[in-house]
Amino acid sequence: MASPRECRNALDRLAESLAGADGAVRGAAALDRSLSCHVTDLGITFTGRLRGGTIDVDDAVRQGPPGGRAQIRLAMTSDDLVALVDGQLDFAVAWGSGRIRFEAGLRDLLRLRSLL
Repeated sequence: MASPRECRNALDRLAESLAGADGAVRGAAALDRSLSCHVTDLGITFTGRLRGGTIDVDDAVRQGPPGGRAQIRLAMTSDDLVALVDGQLDFAVAWGSGRIRFEAGLRDLLRLRSLL
């Protein structure tokens, strides 16, 4: 099980990766949406905002599931979060098998599909 700090570091690496992307990936991430990532085995939720092609993760971590309903919602274990960001876990396979929950509006899903 990864620690909360390792999960936060993984989210920071994901934000850096998105910020350095170009082309279709950067365009797909150029939304302005609230974002939550619930780490199920740790019982914590990271919140932030997908904006301008990157992710701004809030400093605060909420115990338990998200308090409000973010426009883009992810839920997974800490190990899956780290493996996903490190490229050791394929998002589509993990989502299809139920290891990762990903919820968003239909328009956002269509726009984000190139990231998945």
